[in-house]
Order: sequence, then C-alpha cells, then structure tokens
Amino acid sequence: MKAENLAGAVNAAGRLERLPLTRYQRGIFLIIATAWLFDSMDLAAMTFVLGSIKTEFGLSTAAAGFVASSSLFGMFIGAALAGILSDRFGRKPVFQFSMVIWGVGSLLCGLCANASQLVGARVLLGVGMGMELPIALTLVSEFLPTRVRGKYSAILEGFLPVGFVAAGILIYFLMPVTGWRGVFIALAAPSLLLLVIRRAVPESPRWLETVGRNADAERTVSAIEEKVRRRSGMMTLPPIAKIPEALGVGRHSTLEILAELWRAPYAKRTLMLWVVWFFTLLGYYGLTSWLGALLQAAGYQATKSVFYTIIISTAGIPGFFFAAWLLEAWGRKKAAISMLLGSALTAYIYGQCAALKMPIGAVVAAGLAMQFFFFGMWCVIYAYTPELYPTRARATGAGMASSIGRLGSIIGPYAIGVALPVTGQGGIFAMGAVCFLISAITIAVLGQETRGISLEEVSR
Repeated sequence: MKAENLAGAVNAAGRLERLPLTRYQRGIFLIIATAWLFDSMDLAAMTFVLGSIKTEFGLSTAAAGFVASSSLFGMFIGAALAGILSDRFGRKPVFQFSMVIWGVGSLLCGLCANASQLVGARVLLGVGMGMELPIALTLVSEFLPTRVRGKYSAILEGFLPVGFVAAGILIYFLMPVTGWRGVFIALAAPSLLLLVIRRAVPESPRWLETVGRNADAERTVSAIEEKVRRRSGMMTLPPIAKIPEALGVGRHSTLEILAELWRAPYAKRTLMLWVVWFFTLLGYYGLTSWLGALLQAAGYQATKSVFYTIIISTAGIPGFFFAAWLLEAWGRKKAAISMLLGSALTAYIYGQCAALKMPIGAVVAAGLAMQFFFFGMWCVIYAYTPELYPTRARATGAGMASSIGRLGSIIGPYAIGVALPVTGQGGIFAMGAVCFLISAITIAVLGQETRGISLEEVSR
C-alpha cells in the first residue's frame, strides 16, 4: 500500500482535532512550558549579570557586547540544526537532546575562569537554547486542535517574561551570596526535567504519519485518544474532524525540505519570516541585553539595576496575556503589526527618558510600557511562525527563521556596545525602534492570516 493511503488510514490530524481539551493535553503543554521557562531563565540571566561580568573581567563595552552575543551565536547554530534534525529524526529526541546541551553549557558558565572560557560556554548554552525553542513551539502546535492552537502557543511564549522575572528574582537574592557564577550553576539543575519529558511527552503523531511511520502514529494517536476519553469521562469521542490529508507523505531529504521553503506557496512566507525575525531580534536583543548594564552606567549599583530591571520586566506578563487574546480576537497578522508598532514607539520613548536622565520613576514607567509590547510581540511572532509551513517542513521552517533571527541577535548586543559611546542611549533605542518598524511593514505587505485554519489547510 502506498504511503499516501496509509496516511489516510491513520488520519492523525483529524483525530487530534476532534478531541476535547483535557488535563492530559494540558499536562503535556505544562511540561513543555516548564522546560521553556527554565530555558528562558538562562536566556535572561545575561541581562542581569552582564554589568558584573564586565566589571570583574575589566571588559570594554564592545568586549562586553561580544560576551552577551556569544550565546546568541550558539542559538543561531542550534535553531538551524534543531529544525532540520527534528523533521528528520522526530520532535521528542531533539527536544531532549537540547536540554542536555543547555544544562551542560550553563554549568560550564559557572565554572569558567576567564572571559574566553565564558564565551565558549555561552556558545554551547546557546546551541541548546536555540534547539529547544522552535521544537517546543512545533510540538505544541501539532498536539493541540486549531481552536486553541494560537492561544496556547502564545501562552507558551508567555513563559518568556515569566522566566525573565523569575531569573531576576533568583539573581537578586542569589548573586550577593554566590556571585554570577553561582547563578549559572543553579540554572543548570532544571535540565534534569528531561527525565520527565522522556516518560510523559509522546512523539508528534502528525510527524510520525508524515514520514510514513504509520504503525507508530496509530499507536500514539490511539493512546492519546484513550487518555483523553478517560479524563473527559466520555463513553465515545466526537466524530473525526474533516481535515485535508497531509501533502508529500514519506521521508524527504534535508535538501528537499530546505528547497521547499523557497517554492510556492511558501517562498513569500519564508521571505517575510526571515526579514521579521532578523530585524525583530536585532532590535530586541540589542536593547534588552543591555538594560541592566545601562542602568548601572547611569549610576545605579548592581543590585539596584537588577531590581529596576525586574520591575520593568513584570510588564511582560500582562503583555503576553493581552497578546494571547489579541491573536484570536484580531488574528495573527493584525496582532503582530500592532505589537511591533507598540514596541517601536515605546522603545523610542524609553531611550529618550534615559538620554535626558529623567527621574527613575519616569524611566521605569517607560520601561514597563516597552516590555509590555516587547513580550507581547514575541507571543504573536512565535505563535505565527510554525503555522505557516506543512508538517514535513514545519520544524525546519520555524528553525531556519529563528536561526536567521539569531544573526540579528548576535549583531545587536555587540553593535550596541560599539555604538553606545557615539550615539548615547537615546540613539540606540531609536535604532531599535526602526528595526521593529521594518518588521511591522514586512508583515503588513507579505503576511498571511492563519487564524481558525487547520495546519493542513494552511499548508495548501
């Protein structure tokens, strides 16, 4: 029997789409989100400790920017590898491997003796983080039905501001006792969560079916259906949803998948995503990596700068709740444009407040508004990206977009370190605002709406 006919016999998409949402699916989501939370804490840590690292190693602003960029270079490598490996070998094994990599990298950050060793450890840490993020989003988008896909993808991204705040609180209390090295050692421990993932999170049935592993797809979907049926209390499940069969079922080479990203109808989507990810990460990481250090440069001691950065970051939590609502209320395209324009405006205002040395209350208020839109912006973009590709190329497409974005994130912190002595804080935040504006215009011109459309329908 042909692979296409076997895929139709399994119909993983239709069977998953008809399932009611129960504690079982929410439990899988929570496990993935917890891993995302700890990953986000590692990612955010540099924002709070960069000033202390700069002081201890006697680094120039350009050298400190290079240290901040090093993990982002690792994320560039990790994001590119993760998508390709995940579409080739499966979502679950690559997700687990990423956690091992970032756990070891974080531990080595705490054990380094000089700036060169720290750069190497941060690159390794970044590889793990870059691998995990796109795979987590792919898993969530493929497990959950269309009616809640956008909401839960946005909530997953909402763990980024929660992780940011949690990292700040941990560092505020831990760094005076252990120094910044103890922070990274403590952040290595959560990688043991992979033991839970190994047992509790199944492989994506959509992926299994797409690569022709129909027996495995059947077993996995049947197990999910039985667990959902028991938790919902239903005697029988709803009728199977009518979903178009996945196109291009069977094994595809990496080169075939990469080439597909640049064929119709995906070429325009790929161009849009690469531009948006590059400029958005260029602006975002260029600014946020320096938030704490810039407050120290303004005369606030390290603990105070960490405290104010934590306060500013809390606005990201209502920001992601608002973005999650906006995704379904307005659709992906309008929500993305709105949050990017808000990010551009508030980043410019924050930079002017800092440049004019306004009272700390005004600086914090402007920072709260900025982080509200920053984290809301990421909720939308992360939720939107994997929806634009078919299952056979979803992780590769999302991973490559994320990888291109990491080029921007590598350039951002280093460019800020070089430009800061010349332009001052007002200038660098104006540069970030321009980056967000470019992303908003790109989505307005090239973006496609995906709200309320199944992944299989979008891929057609």
